[in-house]
Amino acid sequence: MLGSTVSASADPSLKDKQAQAQAILAEVQRIDEEVGAAAERWNGANYELQSLTAELEETREDLVRARSLYKVSQARVAKRLRDLYVNGTPDSTLDVLLGARSLDEIVVGLDATQRIAAQDAQITRQAKALRTRVVVRERELSEEKAGQVVIVEQLAAEKQAIEGKLAERQRLLASVQDEVARLQEIEQRRQAELRRQAGLELERQRQAVAKQAARAIDAVEQAAAPADTSPSGSGGISGLVPDAPVYAPPPADASKGAQVVAIAMQYLGIPYVWGGASPATGFDCSGLTMYVFAQVGVSLPHYAAAQYQMGAPVSRDQLEPGDLVFFRGLGHMGMYIGGGNFIHAPRTGDVVKISSLSESYYVANWVGARRVL
Repeated sequence: MLGSTVSASADPSLKDKQAQAQAILAEVQRIDEEVGAAAERWNGANYELQSLTAELEETREDLVRARSLYKVSQARVAKRLRDLYVNGTPDSTLDVLLGARSLDEIVVGLDATQRIAAQDAQITRQAKALRTRVVVRERELSEEKAGQVVIVEQLAAEKQAIEGKLAERQRLLASVQDEVARLQEIEQRRQAELRRQAGLELERQRQAVAKQAARAIDAVEQAAAPADTSPSGSGGISGLVPDAPVYAPPPADASKGAQVVAIAMQYLGIPYVWGGASPATGFDCSGLTMYVFAQVGVSLPHYAAAQYQMGAPVSRDQLEPGDLVFFRGLGHMGMYIGGGNFIHAPRTGDVVKISSLSESYYVANWVGARRVL
């Protein structure tokens, strides 16, 4: 009786503990999502600041050229006036009048002189207007840059505030350590299986490309070979030449898609780091894709929303390895690796890992996909 009583009372306690753990983990996930969203806002602010800085530098270079052009145009006008009214060059109005042999020559000569003077004046006006526009734009950009610096600083302060929440996160996790350890073990086994499946998918892609290349070579060789006209019970040529395989045109460069997937797989287990963009320091979501794509010569900005503007849109049922996938209002992203899975740097406290697009969270928060290869 005593044993049954203990067992009966233990089950509700265990269920309560598991329910508490699940509630805490849900809160932890919410905090982690907040961190990830703040990280992308910070990435976006820095991306905008870099753009403004580059435009400001170009504008200042334009201003130097505009000022130089204005000075040159002024010098040309001054020289023209000296030639016309001081030195008495052949282009002067007086020489046109004295050197003309007819009224027609006077009219033509004066018209040419006036046109040259008008052109010089127009160039000067345009140079002055350009200089004025560039000065105004430089002032605007300087103000915008100053405002963007403030935004970056505000987001950095937001980051510090969220880091305070991360201390709470660690405390919450410690309170359900056993349950977290159990869930981590389950996740590790799941990741191992997903990694195995991803490896099989990569191998399948390599074999498919190799087979396609071999068939293409065979088709060329057979087309170049002399036809066999001897009677045959197998149906002659049609029996010797196999049916040409039918391939759907790949929507992405298969070789590059396989390359970026293989490269990304090398970084499984690298920690998530706010603003991270290298395996040495860690990755955030857009930092991972930026780094991986750079390895194949494709430049991506360190900002999920900016990456979403690149390439071409892809529907969910047409995804190919190497396509970029986006979630949570562009607050998170990853890269499709095939088999319904994608690789990403999820959140603080996690690592680069593989997840399934069919998981309810990613289904509910799906935004879209882009193809940049």
